Amino acid sequence: MLHLLSDTPSVANQYVAQLRDVNVQADSMRFRRNMERLGECIGYELSKELNYVEYSIETPLGQAPTELPAEELVLATILRAGLPLHQGLLNVFDDAGNAFVSAYRKHHKDGTFEIEVEYLSCPDLENKVLIVCDPMLATGASMVLATQALLAYGKPSAIHFVVAIGARLGLEHLQRNFPDAHIWLAALDEELTAKSYIVPGLGDAGDLSYGAKLQD
Repeated sequence: MLHLLSDTPSVANQYVAQLRDVNVQADSMRFRRNMERLGECIGYELSKELNYVEYSIETPLGQAPTELPAEELVLATILRAGLPLHQGLLNVFDDAGNAFVSAYRKHHKDGTFEIEVEYLSCPDLENKVLIVCDPMLATGASMVLATQALLAYGKPSAIHFVVAIGARLGLEHLQRNFPDAHIWLAALDEELTAKSYIVPGLGDAGDLSYGAKLQD
C-alpha cells in the first residue's frame, strides 16, 4: 500500500522543499535536521497503521484508559545517507530495536553499477514490525537487496518502507518485490537520469548530510 504525504498539504512539504533547495542545502546541519523532522512526520502517520491494545494508566488522581502499541518495532536504515531519517523515526518510536545495513553502488568503467551489501547488524525480526528507511528510492535495488538480507533474521509481522523522495521506477520495483508492504513517500518524482539519479530529486543525500566522499 502506497502512502504519499504530498497528496495532503502539510508541514512535511516545507521540509521536502528545503531539502531540495540548492540555496538551503549548503547548510548540512539544516539538511540533516529537515530530514530528521521529515522522519518524525512520517513516523507519526505510520503509527496510525500499527496495532494497539487497551491499557489503564495510574495517575495521581485515578485511572486513565488509553491504547498503546501492541507490537515490537525494528527500525532499519541503509548507511550512511539514511541516518538522519532513521533518527527522526527513532524520535517517534523511541523503544524500537535498530538495524543497520551498508549497501552501495559499485560502479564499473562502462557506466553500469551493481549493488553490494557489506555490513549488517540486526536484532531478531520474528513477528516484529520492520520499518526500513532510506532517503532516496531511485531504482529500488538497494532497498530490495537490503531488506532481503534483513529477512535472514526472522519473518516480520509487517514491513514498512519510509522514503523522502522516490522515483516511479523504484517504487514499482519495490511493489513487485514486496506487494504486501506499506510504502511511505514524502514525494514522488517521475524521472531518472541515465546514471539512475532521481530528477528533480535533491542530489546525494549522504554527501549533503555528512560531506563529500572520495569516489572509487
